[in-house]
Amino acid sequence: MDQRLQAIAIKYDQIQAQLQANETYNDPQQVAQLNREERELEPLVTAYRSLCRARAELEEAEALLSDPELGPLARETRQEAAERMEELEQRIQILLLPRDPNDSKNVIVEIRAGVGGEESALFAHSLTRMYTMYAERQGWRVEVNAQSETELGGVKDISFTVVGEGAWSRLKFESGVHRVQRVPETESGGRVHTSTVTVAVLPEMEEVDVNLNPADVEMQVFRASGAGGQHVNKTSSAVRLIHRPTGTVVECQQERSQFQNREKAMRLLASQLYQAEQARIVSEYGAQRRSQIGTGMRNERIRTYNFPQGRLTDHRVGLTLYKLEGVMNGDLDEIFDALASAHQAELLAQQQKEG
Repeated sequence: MDQRLQAIAIKYDQIQAQLQANETYNDPQQVAQLNREERELEPLVTAYRSLCRARAELEEAEALLSDPELGPLARETRQEAAERMEELEQRIQILLLPRDPNDSKNVIVEIRAGVGGEESALFAHSLTRMYTMYAERQGWRVEVNAQSETELGGVKDISFTVVGEGAWSRLKFESGVHRVQRVPETESGGRVHTSTVTVAVLPEMEEVDVNLNPADVEMQVFRASGAGGQHVNKTSSAVRLIHRPTGTVVECQQERSQFQNREKAMRLLASQLYQAEQARIVSEYGAQRRSQIGTGMRNERIRTYNFPQGRLTDHRVGLTLYKLEGVMNGDLDEIFDALASAHQAELLAQQQKEG
């Protein structure tokens, strides 16, 4: 492993040298690529160099153990260095795990009301607000692709794109059934109702990522509905794309121009086809290779939001939090950290088993 880490550290130094070279700045695309590689390698290289320092401290301490005066201090230093080495070795093992190639991609989130009628639609609106507020905390941008609302302000279904570095790495475990237990605004008797909302999260893909042939795509245009003013409703700017080989249908109606809506819709279609292919691969691998935190399929109940108790429970990792108000206002990092840690632990266990 040391040889591999040394090679990565050398590559990291080479990237930094390239970034400091004057000729590099004549190529903005290369600068962006080098900056991305530097960010990806930096945590691993930092941990490796800290490990090297801890090893050196341990060796120095062991050499002084027999010294009458420095022996007690050397034993204490050796213990501290050994503990630090163990911690760093575990961190490096995690950092060396195969990286999800989509982690830096933007994310497409689709939310649909499920069981529970109007209350389900109102909770779909709440989840949309929750993810939007989380995105704002991260400095990301949210772009609505299409949505259908109810008369009471609920959301029948909505598709939006979260634009920001690392959006997929944080949101990718959100696919599944979200269950809510609360007293609906439409309930006069004060009874707690249980409703569900389905969330699907896809990495935003380009046409080339899935080898999407434009000849296989039928485009239909129609007048957009919903908010947007007279312009939206009077022009046929909304776009519906149908992928003939699979029957997959996507729509985009939020942009003012037909061209912009088509461009967005093509990315939506590419993402849908990518997700379908990933589902096929997971199915072929079988249940024993599926992640314990869920395969991201829409029929898995992943989380319960209990408003009377102010409690949130993520059923995949057994996490229960009593800060539901904060969560609904976008405070999701504790949940996402727990899901990422569980995923890393499973990958590490699988790697050790195979190794």
